[in-house]
Amino acid sequence: MPEYAPIDIPDKPRLAQNIIHFARALRRAGLPVGPGRVIDAIHAVEAAGFTDRMDFYWTLHACFVNRPEHRAIFAQVFRLYWRDPRFLEHMMSYMLPAMRGVQEERSAAAAEKRAAQALLGDQMPEMPEQPNQPEEGTEIEIDASMTMSAEEKLRSLDFEQMSTEEIAQAKRMLARLRLPVKPIASRRSQMANRGPRLDRARTLRAAMRTGGEMQAILQAKPRLRWPNLVVLCDISGSMSQYSRMVLHFLHAVANEKGAGWAKVHAFTFGTRLTNITRHLATRDVDAALKAAGAEAQDWEGGTRIGQCLHAFNRDWSRRVMGQGAVVLLITDGLDRDDPDALEKEMERLHLSSRRLIWLNPLLRWEGFAPKASGIRAMLPHVDSFRAGHSIQSLEDLAEAISKPDDLGEKARLMAAI
Repeated sequence: MPEYAPIDIPDKPRLAQNIIHFARALRRAGLPVGPGRVIDAIHAVEAAGFTDRMDFYWTLHACFVNRPEHRAIFAQVFRLYWRDPRFLEHMMSYMLPAMRGVQEERSAAAAEKRAAQALLGDQMPEMPEQPNQPEEGTEIEIDASMTMSAEEKLRSLDFEQMSTEEIAQAKRMLARLRLPVKPIASRRSQMANRGPRLDRARTLRAAMRTGGEMQAILQAKPRLRWPNLVVLCDISGSMSQYSRMVLHFLHAVANEKGAGWAKVHAFTFGTRLTNITRHLATRDVDAALKAAGAEAQDWEGGTRIGQCLHAFNRDWSRRVMGQGAVVLLITDGLDRDDPDALEKEMERLHLSSRRLIWLNPLLRWEGFAPKASGIRAMLPHVDSFRAGHSIQSLEDLAEAISKPDDLGEKARLMAAI
């Protein structure tokens, strides 16, 4: 945090009002700021004083920030609200991308964009009226060769880099995604005019009705059935934003009629394993995820992948992994527990599943390498290793989930171990 000039705020009522508006901006930007924290912030500023901006910054920081991922957003909102005299003009440059031209870089920080959106909710400047029609005789040419629709840009955007509005739009897009699967041929058979199998039992029963004379050879084909989908989703602090978006997607899959899955089972894990299957059955996605978040007490906490997988293999594997279940494991693989124990549990999970697909948001980095001990222990025991950081990556999953030979990035990364 750089040094600033002293703050000159004349009266305490005005200061309290500014802190309230500042808290509203933080809440719009995604920070969990309630009335209690606002009251604590006002009392803290009164006790600490506000003649030094550094003290003022860290006093408010202590009251409003309790997670590492919120620090950047708080810093941007603070800078725009309390320092920059042209913050509205600065924010409008982020809120109106069409005014910046098609050559802008998409790498603007997500914290900057969320701060802009949050503050524009309080102070939206009036825009000058634009003429509806161009002047007569003026020809307007638009080169759309280098442009891309907003939806196409959103598909490839990292979930963690999305602004508040982009997250809302992405959730609507995820609700339309489908996860089709091919049926599995079971050991049981059914009648068929032409089939690969000889139906001996039916053929002999028909012959007994005619005194043992075999008049026809009856045939059968395998009966088709649908597999279960089992999802194990990491909700630790480093995975929280990705987990929320993936759970929105899974809610749509679980409630889709005719999707093909026999049943969708969902579990979350951080420091402990939580079964949220019944919550995903709720039709309203917001109510479903709210109930799931209330039951999963370890949301945005630590990560103990090995122990959580051990709990799943011990308590739930026999119940939900029958009939050739497909398993989706969503985690970054950053685990501090014993890697040998983690490898043992991953091997057991792999042997119990028809296919084990690992979605890891860290694959969004081009220079990603399996250096962490947890990743090195898990990677050999998955069938496919894919990215899971954007809408496009989930669309690719929908195409690859029925391909038994799809390895994703596993072969390339196994060569690097």
